Amino acid sequence: MPDHLQPDRALARRAIRIHERLLAEYGTPEWGERLPAVDELVATILSQNTSDLNSGRAFALLRERFGTMAAVRDAPLADVIEAIRPAGLANQKGPRIQAVLRAITAERGALDLKFLKQLPPAEARAWLTQFHGIGPKTASIVLLFSLGIPAFPVDTHVHRVTGRLGLRPEKLSADDCHPYFEALFPVETYGPAHLNLITHGRQVCHARGPECGRCGLQKLCDYYQLKGPGRKTSG
Repeated sequence: MPDHLQPDRALARRAIRIHERLLAEYGTPEWGERLPAVDELVATILSQNTSDLNSGRAFALLRERFGTMAAVRDAPLADVIEAIRPAGLANQKGPRIQAVLRAITAERGALDLKFLKQLPPAEARAWLTQFHGIGPKTASIVLLFSLGIPAFPVDTHVHRVTGRLGLRPEKLSADDCHPYFEALFPVETYGPAHLNLITHGRQVCHARGPECGRCGLQKLCDYYQLKGPGRKTSG
C-alpha cells in the first residue's frame, strides 16, 4: 500500500472508538456456522448480488441435493443451476462455482484450502483471487471466517458507512480498502468491526436516506457534521 494511503494514528484511534460504539449498540456479533473453506467460498459466491436469506436457501438446497462440493463440481451444470436458483443469477453463478471448484482441484489435486493457513495473509489472498469470480471481498471472507487468517472484508455497506464516517479516503475503491482497513483496525477487531459496520449500514446508515437523527455515531461522523439534521447541505 502506498505511503500516502497509510492511515495515521489519530484516525486509528477514531476507528477504535467507532468500533467500541458499535459494540455498545449492537453487541459482539456472531458469524454463524463456520463452514469448511471450500463450502464458504461457494456460499459467498452465492451471496453476491442477493440477500442473505436467498443465498442461504440456495446453499442449503445445494448441500441437500449434492452432499459435498466435490459432487457439485462433477454434477451436470443444469442440476447445479436449478439447485441455486433462489440465489438469483443462477445461470452465471452455476458455471462460476463449478469453474472455481475445478480450478482448485487442478491446482491442488483435491478440494481443500487448509494449506492457505501456512501462507502469509497477502499470499493466501493472492492465491484465491487468481481465480475468475473470486475478488478481494470473497477471498477475505473465506480467509477470516473459515480459516482464521487475518483479513478485513469490505462489502458495499462497509464501503459506504466508512466513507461517510471519514475512515477512508473518499475515492478509495472497495477492493483497495481491504489492505487499508487491515492497517487501520487492530487484528482482533476485524470480524466484529466488519459485521457491525454491515449491521449499521442495513439498520441506520442506508444507501438512500440515512437515519442520521438516531445514529449513535453522530459525533464521530464526517457526513453528519456536514449534512445531518440541522446542518447546511453542500454539493
